[in-house]
Amino acid sequence: MDRGKRPSKSILGGNNKIYMDLKDIIKEYTLPFLPAKSLFRFTGVCRDWKMQISTPFFSHSQSNSFHSVSGLFYQIPGDPPSFISLDPKAYGVPDPSLKFLPVPVDIRASSNGLLCCQARTGDKAYYMCNPATKMWKKLPKPEADHGIDPALVVIFEPSLLNFVADYKLVCAFPSTDLDDGYEFEIYSSAEGCWSVSREICLGDRKLLPSPGVHVNGIVYWQMKHSVLVAFDLAKERSQLIYGMKGTLCVMQGKLCSVSMHGWTVTVNVLSNVYSNTMEMHSKARTWVQKRLINLDHSRLGAGACKQPSVVFADSDTVVIHDGTTIFSYDMKTKETSALGNAVGTRLIGYVNNLVHV
Repeated sequence: MDRGKRPSKSILGGNNKIYMDLKDIIKEYTLPFLPAKSLFRFTGVCRDWKMQISTPFFSHSQSNSFHSVSGLFYQIPGDPPSFISLDPKAYGVPDPSLKFLPVPVDIRASSNGLLCCQARTGDKAYYMCNPATKMWKKLPKPEADHGIDPALVVIFEPSLLNFVADYKLVCAFPSTDLDDGYEFEIYSSAEGCWSVSREICLGDRKLLPSPGVHVNGIVYWQMKHSVLVAFDLAKERSQLIYGMKGTLCVMQGKLCSVSMHGWTVTVNVLSNVYSNTMEMHSKARTWVQKRLINLDHSRLGAGACKQPSVVFADSDTVVIHDGTTIFSYDMKTKETSALGNAVGTRLIGYVNNLVHV
């Protein structure tokens, strides 16, 4: 019988990570999955943790591991930006007003920890920053005139292979050659310059002043009268998509629209962009209902306004604004929470990570 027989030293040596100290296990396998605010607090645990969190390699690892939207930047025209956290104990930024930037700015778009802002005066330059680390970079001047309220989308997908953030900034702007047309200009951080696409999207509708989204190489912006303009980055081709209602978002890697009627939130997923070209009586639909969420109106402060609206959504959270107060609905726990008061016309989701700009 082998009962009581001790394992050989070779087996112990080959599995030595089993016997790591708890603090080492947390440092190696847990810290990279925590938000920036919590990590800054944990630098006070011990010198070893402080050194670990302060290294560029850890910042790179954390920005690849932590992708949860942590809160929203919002702004009243003429005022500095503010930040409202989904969990104030875990998520936050040291300077929500972004005063670390050299000039006053307006917030424009965000993606995976990067926030794009625009100077209010002077050359109205674009700045890319990470509010958690206060790192920033001034971008070159675009070739085209983007207008007074640029329709920008930041595209940043963290990669283990890139220690420096490789991102793109895409702007849809009114064409100077054709009335009722839109053109597209793209900034690449890898190339450090802007380029105007040859594509022109024709249509008699105007873009809405709301952030666009990026899904699987295609950028989408909302237009008036329930229409989207889609721009394929690889092919540099655009098209119009009809029948969209509510707020654009990405859920589980798919483009969705989220709308609210009464106290019911409806989530529709983009199913077939060619349904308008299908044969008559085809059952193909551009948008297909994915989910219905019945909210507890008593938790939303019923009566605060006639109709609350969805201002942000992703796979984990739906954020609702009633004109004064912002509420969040957790898709997993199905709990509704009041986040605080925010009177702003622009609300942008932000991921609290340590990505280097």
